[in-house]
Amino acid sequence: MHYLNIRTVIQQSMAKKRTVSYEEARERNIEENKKKIEALNLQHLSSAIQKPQAPKTPPLIKHRRPKVDVTVTPTRRSPRLSSLPEASHQRKIQFEQVSHNVMDIPRRTIQVSSDRSYLINRRSISYEARECALRKAEEIESRLDPIFPCFVRSMLHSHVTKGFWFGIPKQFCTSYLPKFDCTVILVDENGDEFDMKYFADRTAFSGGWQGFAVAHKLIDGDACVFQLIKPTTMKVYIIRAIDNGSN
Repeated sequence: MHYLNIRTVIQQSMAKKRTVSYEEARERNIEENKKKIEALNLQHLSSAIQKPQAPKTPPLIKHRRPKVDVTVTPTRRSPRLSSLPEASHQRKIQFEQVSHNVMDIPRRTIQVSSDRSYLINRRSISYEARECALRKAEEIESRLDPIFPCFVRSMLHSHVTKGFWFGIPKQFCTSYLPKFDCTVILVDENGDEFDMKYFADRTAFSGGWQGFAVAHKLIDGDACVFQLIKPTTMKVYIIRAIDNGSN
């Protein structure tokens, strides 16, 4: 019995020595690992990975807008448009009163021909002939009743030969014509009437203008006076561009 107790004590002491040696070895390993980590600087590397630095953004640069001169300057009017009467309120009232008093005459419409053979043998019009026709048209305009607004246009290639798109001075449209698309009637000097498709946003005639131009054999260089005798009716005076050498 006494022998067994001694053996048990010896075994316990040996177990304690093994435990102590294990703990000592573990502590030594921990210390060695700490030294290795410090040598490799892994702590700073791990902190850099865990907290990435935000990229630096350049500072915002505020640009100052240059000061704009808002002084209103009077609108310049071209010499040809300067002859247009100002659309004052009183003038509009007078025009509406007179236009309603114009006698309603039964409409005279004619069959529009599509024959444009007159353009084949036509002679080219000189600059002098064009200017002469324009001056005559402006003289006719000056003799017309100022109560009825009017404007003068010299015919161009796009008006009477190809395209047949007739632009109207914007100032005239803004002052006197409707603000929406509608039909405008052109009345020639014989009293014949032609329906035009008026485009308000583009201030021009399109549909119907070709028939008017062909029916009256208008050519590049002719001049026309357009007189507004009713809110959607215009009287047209045609002045031919004729060279001195033409027969």
